[in-house]
Amino acid sequence: MKKTLTVLLVAFIALSVFAGGAKETTKAATAESFHIGIVTGSVSQSEDDRRGAEAFQALYGEEMVKLAIYPDNFTEELETTIQTIVNLTDDPQMKAIVVNQAVPGTAEAFRQIKERRPDIICLAGESHEDLPVIGGSADLVSNNDFVSRGYLIIKTAHDLGCDTFVHISFPRHMAYETMSRRVAIMRKTCEQYGMKFVLETAPDPTTDVGVAGAQAYILEKVPEWVEKYGKNAAYFCTNDAHTEPLLKQLLAYGGYFIEADLPSPLMGYPGALGLDLSAEAGNFQAILAKVEDGVVKAGGAGKFGTWAYSYGYTVSAGLAQHAKNVIEGKSQLKDIDDLSKAFAQFSPGANWNGASYVDSDGVKAANIFLVYQDTYIMGKAGDKYMHATEVAVPEWAYTTK
Repeated sequence: MKKTLTVLLVAFIALSVFAGGAKETTKAATAESFHIGIVTGSVSQSEDDRRGAEAFQALYGEEMVKLAIYPDNFTEELETTIQTIVNLTDDPQMKAIVVNQAVPGTAEAFRQIKERRPDIICLAGESHEDLPVIGGSADLVSNNDFVSRGYLIIKTAHDLGCDTFVHISFPRHMAYETMSRRVAIMRKTCEQYGMKFVLETAPDPTTDVGVAGAQAYILEKVPEWVEKYGKNAAYFCTNDAHTEPLLKQLLAYGGYFIEADLPSPLMGYPGALGLDLSAEAGNFQAILAKVEDGVVKAGGAGKFGTWAYSYGYTVSAGLAQHAKNVIEGKSQLKDIDDLSKAFAQFSPGANWNGASYVDSDGVKAANIFLVYQDTYIMGKAGDKYMHATEVAVPEWAYTTK
């Protein structure tokens, strides 16, 4: 049975204390006696992930929270990525390490950490490695619910009047179990709703073309795609770097965008709209309002969506908060309700849903959770939420592969 993670908080309470039941065996510790490390990509590759780490550090201080960045070209610099994560164990006070996104090499880094420092809690956000692989060395994994979203993104597009769905990716991403299964679910859902499903390929930003080359390709191709597939097509890309140019061109030429691979009002929208959000930094309600105003002014009302709070931001900060709560004896590590409470500190008022990961053969993992937030369509008439967290996802989605 799926467990609903509906969380309604009136205000952001940075240092909230939540009651727990039975506790982890980790002994309680004072804030001064332990450190937490957070490893993310750079601002250019995954800004939201990085900003979430910085927000957590701002809350608890540089003395407690140590930050690191893995290489932009992590696929070619695997050893550097692994070493960046493992190096945090040189700190004798390090008690938890969060990696978001958990790019290739994270599972091996966690394996080495457990050999050297079994006392360190290892947490992975949004794994690029197969979930059973990362789950074998991480104490806890949190991924977006690719199963539910594979169905819900298409349903939302259909509900908004789209007749075509264009999925943009590249071979490296399509080799991931999470993304390949999601594509299969998306394709089948399109068939169910009588929509056309299209696969388009774009350059991988981690290859020699780099971020700039990959973005230039999207800028060039979107006008052709809009002409080919029409203005009632919805678009989805699996890479953060592709998102900004895709949004920019869809706003200019027409089309729909339900939500990003890792949704956030900061994901692609500020750059696509030319917005300065420095005054709104950290205030997601103000950020969403400004982005929404920009979308409406650009003619995208009712066609462009997001999650009200950044997924990447919430995962970086939320996993670190969960680790802190566990270390202090306030939460259980593998309790999805305790995890949701930590996430809620960085997404007040948001509706979440989620469940334990179950592979396509029906095997459940106790330390891997899949989560998702409700979809918000900017400028939509009436209720702007699509209530996706309330939709019953059909059983066939969980065994489609």
